[in-house]
Order: sequence, then structure tokens, then C-alpha cells
Amino acid sequence: MSFIKDSVNRKPIVDTVFVIVEAARQAKEKYGAENVSDAVIGSLYTEEGKLAAFDTVFSTLKSLDNTHLAKYAASFTGNPDFQKDAIDWVLDSNSNLYKEVIATPGGTGAVGMSIENCLEDGQTLIIPEIAWGSYSLMAQMHNLKTKAYSLFEGDHFNMADFKAVCRSVMEEQDRLVLIINDPCQNPTGYSMTIDEWKEVIAFLNECSKTHSVVLINDIAYIDFSYQGRYAKKYFTCFDEISENVAVVVAFSISKSLTSYGLRCGAAILLGKTPEAVQELKVVFEKTARATWSNVNNGAMETFSQIMEHKQDEYLAEKQKYVDLLKERSDLFIVQADEAGLKHYPYKEGFFVTLAMDNDERDRLHAALMEEQIYTVKVNKGIRIAICSMPLKTIDGLAKRIKSVQDSLSK
Repeated sequence: MSFIKDSVNRKPIVDTVFVIVEAARQAKEKYGAENVSDAVIGSLYTEEGKLAAFDTVFSTLKSLDNTHLAKYAASFTGNPDFQKDAIDWVLDSNSNLYKEVIATPGGTGAVGMSIENCLEDGQTLIIPEIAWGSYSLMAQMHNLKTKAYSLFEGDHFNMADFKAVCRSVMEEQDRLVLIINDPCQNPTGYSMTIDEWKEVIAFLNECSKTHSVVLINDIAYIDFSYQGRYAKKYFTCFDEISENVAVVVAFSISKSLTSYGLRCGAAILLGKTPEAVQELKVVFEKTARATWSNVNNGAMETFSQIMEHKQDEYLAEKQKYVDLLKERSDLFIVQADEAGLKHYPYKEGFFVTLAMDNDERDRLHAALMEEQIYTVKVNKGIRIAICSMPLKTIDGLAKRIKSVQDSLSK
């Protein structure tokens, strides 16, 4: 006898990040925080070791009337001003496509509803080989398979393997649904060039001659790009999509506003024709209503208030942390290169990932913990969360990791 449907994946979830977070916490209690290198936490922290929470954001949130915080949003698709502000902020006048917005609980909601609605049971979702683990989990929960494309060829995007994987999946099914996490890719910190994006769109247009195509562009970390507004310029490439290609931009307000627990985001639906966008919108809004019903009204209102009245203040505060993130990443990358510590091509973002096969990864990860260095295992590498480490912790870390790595090879 069973209480759940036969088709569901029953394997218990093992969240490796939170397991290591707890191990690092215990180590700090035992050895003292100053003697532990915690490269685990994937949230932005101050140099004083506290979670960064933008004053602009939370002073705005706290200024809202209690009844405003308590009530439902105007619609299960999001408040009208929020929908407009999300489009204006994210696309920044870089797209002339038809567009609609569905409010979601974080960027996760946007990615999840896209996967759920665009593939049939048993079909294949295309994902990066090195990626946020929840992509695979979402696929499992909707009875989908995954096929991964290699992210890198040398120091650039592996266009050849990306195309080969798409062609392979096209032989098995009538549609392509694929995820590209860019810019500030989690967990490698890579950002594609505009020329790389142009080639991707041209290729997807070719695919769309025989298959429908849905591109899910996960932009969770875009507002911490070192490029500022230029980071959104690649959206102009999307204007070249064919009528048989749709784009879902998964936006995380939780990340952009350092309000991780408020769970707010948006699925921005883009298409060449209003009919294409409307088809997605109808199904997505029903999914929203049936799954979470309503997104946090206070979070949406906070976002809109900042976009409409405090944008300059928010940008100035955010830039201080972007500059800090760059200072941290510059220090780690320089010292890693000096030490000969191999990593994937990093350009910007919260994480750097050390490059190695999974056998070496497992051995090194365990050995590092014996030296009170706590990291996160990802496919073909070890993730270093520079976002949460103060400069004093980063300084010398690469050399220490390389020393442990060398000792394993002796």
C-alpha cells in the first residue's frame, strides 16, 4: 500500500549545502569562527560577517501599512504596477518583443512553472552540466529526464556541445526546452558574450523550423553583474527569435533586493507574436493559482516603491556591494592563478568553482573539512562562495586549498 502516486520520485532529498552549513557552524563553535574558512553560504554577507540586508529595501518594507502587508495581492498574476516595474527593470528597454509577467515565489517559481508546463511526462529538459542542483530536482518531480551540455571549451562557452545536445534531444521529441543561467552563472561565475548569445539565438531559430523551442533564461544574479546596465544588453538578441521560439526570463527579486526569505520573483514571457505569449500566460497563470495562489504582496509593493521612488538610492547601496564582490573575486582569482589552483572561467557573480573530476572533488572536499575549510560539491568541481566571505578569509585561501590538493596527489 502507498499513499503517493506510483510515478513520483521517492528518493529522499539530500541538500548538501545545508548539511555543510551545519558542519561549518559546529566547527566555528568548536574551533572559533576566526579559525574556520566558511566558503559555503550562497548569500551576500558584509565584511563583518552579517547577512547583507539593504537598508533601502527594508526601510521601505517596514514603512508599508500593516494592512498592506497583510492583504492579498491584486491578482494571482501579480500587482499591475509590479508587473510593469518588473518589465521595465529587467529588460531596461532592450526588447521589443511581446511580453507578459507572472509574479512567482522567487526565481525558483518561474523556472519551476516553465519546466512543468512546457514538457510532457518522459520528455527531456536540457540543462548545463555544471548547474544549480534544483534544475534536476524539478525535472524529477515532473517525471522528466535531463540531458546536460558541457559549459566550457577552454575559457569560453562550449557552443559545439550545446548544439550537439540540442540536436540529440530533437531526435527524441517534438520540442526543445532548455535552461541557460546567465549572466553570473551559478556556480561558475561565467557570463556569456553578446556574440555567444547571438549564436545561440540563431541556432535556436534553426531548431524552431522543425521543433517548438522554449528558452528559460535564469537571471537570478543579474543585478550583481560587474557590468551594470550593460549586463542587460544581451536581451536585444532575443528580438531576433523566430515565431516558433519563446523565452521565459526567470527573475529573482529575492536575490536583487537581498530579501531571500520574502520569496518574490517573476516569470517574464517573451515572444514574437501576441498569440505565443498569450498561450504561455494562460497556462502559467492557472499554474500560479493552483500552486501558490498569491505572491507576497508586501514584497511586490516594496519592489515597486523602490523602482518608482528610490531607485537611485537602491542603486547606490547595491553598487557598494557589487564593488565589494569584485574586490573579493579579484583577490581569490589572482591568488588562485598564482597558486596554480585550476578553476572554471570566472567573470562575475557570487561563486567561483574549482575544476576537477568528481572523484578528486570528493577526496578534496573531505580533506578540506579536516583543515576547517568548508565548501560545496557541485558536478565536476567545488564551489567557493566568495559572496559570503570577508576579504581577510579569502586572503590566502587559494594557496591553502592548493596545498591540500597537492598533498592528496602524493
